[in-house]
Amino acid sequence: MKTFKVISLQVVDNDELQDFDIEDGLIINKEDGKSTWLVETYMSQKYLEFFQKAQQQKGDLEIQVVISNKANDPAAFMTSIRGIKKMNGRMSVLFEGKLKKQRNEYAELLLDDLLQKGYTGDELVKEFREKMVSKPRLPVTSKPSV
Repeated sequence: MKTFKVISLQVVDNDELQDFDIEDGLIINKEDGKSTWLVETYMSQKYLEFFQKAQQQKGDLEIQVVISNKANDPAAFMTSIRGIKKMNGRMSVLFEGKLKKQRNEYAELLLDDLLQKGYTGDELVKEFREKMVSKPRLPVTSKPSV
């Protein structure tokens, strides 16, 4: 098994990304031949209701995590919540799932997002260059099917 630090967590909720402030987290590639990953995040209990509701729905939950370094692109996973534990005013949320095969690279998603926002010409180029450096989080589901 390989373990990495989780830097940030986002959940795709109604085609929108919701950010969650995490205090700590780790992700484990189980290397079980089934491409299964475990993601555990430690955060405030203020998010408890959101995750309990998601767990009760028993469906797939798409999450995005940045691993190891905040400059890395987010990795998308289709997961289910395996457990929620309360600890001293905080909680641990355990996800299990599979890495989502992303058809599009970050640059394509960013370009599509900027075009949808109406950028063109030199303004498009300027915004694209700036955002390729700052790497804002983008929903991987935002790219329309071609």
